Amino acid sequence: MTARARAVTFDAGQTLVELDTAMLSRRLAERGLRVDAATLDGAQPPAWRRYEQTVKDAGHEAPWQIFMRTLLEGAGVADARAVELAAWLWDEQPAKNLWRRPIPGMFELAAELTARGVPVGILSNSEGKLAELIDEIGWRAPFRVIVDSGRLGVAKPERAIFEHAARALGVTPAEVVHVGDSRTADIDGARAVGMRAIWFGAAARERPEDGDDVAIAAEAGAVRAALVRWGVL
Repeated sequence: MTARARAVTFDAGQTLVELDTAMLSRRLAERGLRVDAATLDGAQPPAWRRYEQTVKDAGHEAPWQIFMRTLLEGAGVADARAVELAAWLWDEQPAKNLWRRPIPGMFELAAELTARGVPVGILSNSEGKLAELIDEIGWRAPFRVIVDSGRLGVAKPERAIFEHAARALGVTPAEVVHVGDSRTADIDGARAVGMRAIWFGAAARERPEDGDDVAIAAEAGAVRAALVRWGVL
């Protein structure tokens, strides 16, 4: 019998917070490059597809830089300059995290879960300073734990990071619903350890639901509906 779902973990980037392209535009201007936020927004879809292709077989740093390089090239930056800037932005990321624009309704959903007594955590491939970012943007309160691959030394989709998050929340993996945007890192990784998974965001809209242990959600209301269906709320 499948265990009752009673805890929730959220990925951070593109699930709770998204790339702040206005901030990225300002950072690029510091290096003498003028690229507006709208252009960067338009270049994101192919960059995320490239990221998804690389995340399975590499550590976090390489996929991050490949994503950023592809994004900048798509926004019209020359190849060599894009490589240079991606490396610089990666070095700057721990102190000036670009993923800081809250996605509508998601932090509020985490707060609702916590208010109802549901154990909630963040489970993310990040640079080791994710807790500090969440404090900085004022959304630390709902999360019992923040599991940051940069501090733990193991990254999604590896089993160990999911198992660690479940233990930190005081539950088994089978009792966790994980919400994330990456098919490889989040959905496949969570399901491999027996978690249910909610595939979140724009990419999820393009794919059909493919199992009883996975739901598709393009926005916070659909995430909430899946949690209600599985008895978490």
